[in-house]
Formats: sequence, C-alpha cells, structure tokens
Amino acid sequence: MKGKKAVAKSKNTANKATDASEYIKKLGERIRTLRIKKGYSSHEIFAYEHNFPRAQYGRYERGQDIKYSSLLKLVEAFDMTLEEFFSEGFE
Repeated sequence: MKGKKAVAKSKNTANKATDASEYIKKLGERIRTLRIKKGYSSHEIFAYEHNFPRAQYGRYERGQDIKYSSLLKLVEAFDMTLEEFFSEGFE
C-alpha cells in the first residue's frame, strides 16, 4: 500500500505544479492585456517608464514566475488594487 500512496502523492504534486504553471501563464497574459489597455504597444517602453528591467518585464508577460514585491509594483503601475488585478483572466 505504501507504494500506491507514493504514486498517488507524486501525481498530485505533478498536478499542483501544472496548475501553478497555468496560473503563472494566466498572470503573464493579464499583465500583457493591462499594458496594452494602458496604451503601450511595446513592453519595453512600459517597463522603462515604470522602472522595471525591460528583459525581466518581458519574461513576466511570457509567463515566468514573479516575486510578490514585483507584482505589487506592477499593480501600482496599472493604477489598480490587487482585487481589481485578479478580477479578470483567472477563471
């Protein structure tokens, strides 16, 4: 029985990792959508004007993991609250 539990636990962990990856991807899509809504066609210009390293900001939009402090800075750059930020795109 121990072997079966270990396999089940391993699958559960893999599913959680996949879920996290999907949410991070959605986060990147949300960031990109909001940037475009703010009138920025280029992620580089948005990053420059809001004091983000341009390459790092581009990675956020492509779905790379983001630190919470960076997320808070982004939310502030979009002139919104966390609640507003997460109100769309995460269904």
